[in-house]
Amino acid sequence: MTLAMTRRRSALLAAVLCVALSGCDKAAESTKSEAAFQGADVTGADYGRNLALPDVNGQPRTLGDFKGKVTVVFFGYTQCPDVCPTTMAELAQVKKSLGPDGDKLQAVFVTIDPERDTPQILKSYMASFDPSFVALRGSVAQTEAAAKEFKVFFAKVPGKVEGSYTMDHTAGAYVIDEKGNLRLFERYGAGADGLAADVKTLIAQG
Repeated sequence: MTLAMTRRRSALLAAVLCVALSGCDKAAESTKSEAAFQGADVTGADYGRNLALPDVNGQPRTLGDFKGKVTVVFFGYTQCPDVCPTTMAELAQVKKSLGPDGDKLQAVFVTIDPERDTPQILKSYMASFDPSFVALRGSVAQTEAAAKEFKVFFAKVPGKVEGSYTMDHTAGAYVIDEKGNLRLFERYGAGADGLAADVKTLIAQG
């Protein structure tokens, strides 16, 4: 092999390594970007795009009403013993931790139990966490449609006393950015700190 061929071969190998390393750097940057969120990144999902339900005053509300804020949508019910009150309390904690940016967070509670969750009950329930939190209450059919749009599961579970029941449901919340796009799914039990970090990141992104 001639000296010229050796040099050309070395130059080619160096170029290949450079491209490979560049690709690794980009992959690392991509991984780092994805890891920036504590919740599951569902950006670009083909669900969770629409939400149209009445609020406790009977006024029709949609996701468009909350544009300009990071919106956290949670499906639950007021007689829930643990998951729901814990989630709402964490949302109140997150809002408080944001300080002056607290007004840029909107919590939306969608009841999956419209039969028992009357408007008055929902008003009191929201007020116990934060008066700015919005509760939505539709008919059973509207609630089922909304849950399907967000891929949320819920079902009645008969209680020990005749006529009594509890509700099984998806224990997690969806986070929508200020432009109205679904971005994250926050799993129950992850804690307020992780959610607060994600909300801050989305507020910074605008």
